[in-house]
Amino acid sequence: MIKIAKTLLFMTLIATTTPMMGQDDNPLLQAWNTPQQTPPFSKIRNEHYEPAIKQAIKEAEKNIQKIIKQKAAPTFENTIVALQTASESLDRITSVMFNINECNTNAELQSIVMKLTPELTRYSNSVNMNEKLFARVKAVYEQRDQLNLNVEQRTLLEDTYKGFVRNGVNLTGKDKRTFAKNSERLAELSQLMNQHVLADNNDYILHVTQEKDLSGLPENVIAAARQEAQERNMDGWVFTLAYPSFGPFITYADNRSLREQMWRAYNSRGNRGNQNDNNEVIREMTQLRYEQAKLLGYSSYSEYVLSNRMCETPQQLTDFFTQLLNAALPFAKHDLVEVSLFAQKLGAEIPLQRWDFSYYSEKLKQQKYDFDEELLRPYFQLEKVRQGIFDLYGRLYGLRFEKASGIDVYHPDVNVYEVFDGQRLMGVLYLDMHPRASKRSGAWMTSFREQSNIGGKQVRPLIQVVCNFSKPVGDKPALLSFSEVETFMHEFGHAMHGMLTDCTYPSISGTSVKRDFVELPSQVMENWCYESQFLNTFARHYQTGDTIPGSYIEKIKAAEKYLAGWLCVRQLSLGLVDFAYHSISAPIEGPMEDFERRFMVELLPPVKGANTSTAFTHIFAGGYASGYYGYKWAEVLDADVFSQFKKNGIFDKNTASRFRNEILSKGGTQHPAILFRNFMGRDPNIEAFLIRSGFEEEAKNAFE
Repeated sequence: MIKIAKTLLFMTLIATTTPMMGQDDNPLLQAWNTPQQTPPFSKIRNEHYEPAIKQAIKEAEKNIQKIIKQKAAPTFENTIVALQTASESLDRITSVMFNINECNTNAELQSIVMKLTPELTRYSNSVNMNEKLFARVKAVYEQRDQLNLNVEQRTLLEDTYKGFVRNGVNLTGKDKRTFAKNSERLAELSQLMNQHVLADNNDYILHVTQEKDLSGLPENVIAAARQEAQERNMDGWVFTLAYPSFGPFITYADNRSLREQMWRAYNSRGNRGNQNDNNEVIREMTQLRYEQAKLLGYSSYSEYVLSNRMCETPQQLTDFFTQLLNAALPFAKHDLVEVSLFAQKLGAEIPLQRWDFSYYSEKLKQQKYDFDEELLRPYFQLEKVRQGIFDLYGRLYGLRFEKASGIDVYHPDVNVYEVFDGQRLMGVLYLDMHPRASKRSGAWMTSFREQSNIGGKQVRPLIQVVCNFSKPVGDKPALLSFSEVETFMHEFGHAMHGMLTDCTYPSISGTSVKRDFVELPSQVMENWCYESQFLNTFARHYQTGDTIPGSYIEKIKAAEKYLAGWLCVRQLSLGLVDFAYHSISAPIEGPMEDFERRFMVELLPPVKGANTSTAFTHIFAGGYASGYYGYKWAEVLDADVFSQFKKNGIFDKNTASRFRNEILSKGGTQHPAILFRNFMGRDPNIEAFLIRSGFEEEAKNAFE
C-alpha cells in the first residue's frame, strides 16, 4: 500500500530546511542541521506540533498573498512554481505529525491531530478556493500552448489548474461554503476512522491458559504468544489481532471455537456498537463525498474520482469488474468445492464457515503440494531477506544501501539506510518492521520529504516503509512467512519508486501518480519471489546456513496458482464494495454490514456482526476511495511488465534500466498510459495476467 501523505493543498509540497522566526526552542521551527536534513525525532515532542503548525500556516498564508499581490503578470514561474514552494515549512511539519500518528501514536498525539485537522483543512480550502489566486493560474493555463513548456512543466500546469477546479474554486456562495465545510468534516472523519480501528484492534486479546488449546499452531507462533503474555505480565499465551498473531492462528489452530472467536473479533473491528463503532462514520463520509461530487457537477463520487484516473469512467470500471469476475468466478467456485470436499473427509461440517476456510485450505495445500509454508520460515530471516532485496536492487539498478549513522529515529525498532547510486545520494530509507500497540495494522510506504529539483536545488527524498512482521522471539531472529516476504517486496517497490524519481517538481515526483498506476512498481516486484535465481541469493536457513532446497522452490511455484480464483474474487469483491459506497445518490440506510453484503461476492455463509467495511481504512482513511480496484488494475499491468523481465532475464540490466528510465524515474510527469507504452512499446495486454492466474480457458470465453 502506498500511503499518500496528508498534503495541505491539492499538490504535494516539498520539505524545507528554512527556519521560521520565533519559537527557538521548538525543533519543528528550526533548521534541521542533521544528516541529510532528516527530522530530529528525539527532540520532537507532542506539544511542539500545535504552535509550529499555527506559525507555519501564517507563513504559508503570507507566501500565497505574495503570489496574488505581485504586480508582474502571471507566468509559469511566478505563479505555478511559486505555489510549489509556498507551504514548504507547513508540509515539512505535517509530514512528520501525520506519519508518526500512523506508526507511533498515543492518545495525546491523536487528540492533537484531531484538533489541528480542521484548521489545516481550512487553510487548504483558503488556497484551493481563492478566486484571485486561481485567476493567475487560469491566465497561465490559457497561454499553455504559447509557453514552450516541456512535458513535466505542462503536466504540472494542467494538474495545478485541474486541482483548483476539483477542489471547488468555481463554486459560489452557499455551494462554496458547503464544500469547504464538508471537506473539513471529511478530514476529521478520516482521522476518527483510523483511531477507532486501532482502538478496537488493541482492545481484544485471546488469553490461552491450557496447552491443549495450542494444538496445530507452529512452534514460532506459540513462542511469540508466550512472549506477548510475558510482556503483559500474564500467564500462558496471548494472541492479538496484529496480523503476525491473528493470521497464523486462524490458519493453523485446531481449536475451532477459538478460531471462530479470533475471526469474529478481527472481522468486527469498528462494528461492535461501542465507542469505536464506524457505522455512522461511514454513513456520514459516503454522503458527504457524494455531496461534494454533486456540487462539482458529477453524478457520483466514483465518477468524480475516475475522471482523474487511468480507468476514466464508472462504465469502464464496471466492464473491468465484469470481465475479471467472468474469468475468475468459475475457478473460485471450484476452489470452494475442492476445499469443502477435502474438509468433509476430515470430518468438518458443511458448509464451511469463514473461520474454517483458511484452516482447511492450508491443510489441502500441504497435502496437494506436499508443502507446508511454515517449513519455509527458517529460510526467511528478516535481516537476510532485507539484504536479498538490497542486493536485487543493486543488481538491477546499481543501488547501494549503507546503514546510516547519526540519523535520528522515532522508535528503537526503526533502522535507517542511506541509498546511493554510485557516489550519488538517492535518499534516506527508514524501515519499521514490527507490530506494536502504537502502530496501525497493515503495511505501507510513505515519505517525510519528496524529491525535487527546483531551480537546480536537488532535494532527495526521505522514504519510510512500515510493516507489521513477526518479531524476534527470545534468541530466535525474526523469521518471515513467504507472504510476508512478498509484502516486503511490495512495499520496497513503492519505496524505490519514490527513491529513484528524478523530477523537478515535488507534486508530481515519485509515487505522485494516478492511483490505479501507483501499484505497478510495487506489485511487479512480488514476481521475483517465485524465481529460484532470486531466492537462492538470500534464502538460507538461519541456523545451518543451508540454501533453501530446490524442492521447496518447486513447491512454491507449483502452489503459485493455488486458490487463485478464490483470492481474485475476494479482491474484486472489495473493489466492488468500494465502488458501491462511492456510487450512492442517497444516504445509506441500515447497518453497513447489510449494505456490504449486497455487493460482496459471497461464497461462504454470511456471519452476523462481521463487516469488512468498518475497518476498511484503505478507502475511508487511506486515499483509496473508489480506487481499491487499482490493485487488480495494476496487477494486469505488472504481469505484462514482468513478462519482459522473464523474456530477457530477471536480472537483465537493460530491461531494468528501461523500466527505471521510462517509469520509475518519471513520477507523474506524464499520463501513465504514455509511460507504460514507452516501456512496453504497446498498450497493456491482459494475457500475461490470465496465464499467471491460470484463467486462460475461462478468460478466452469471457473476453471474446
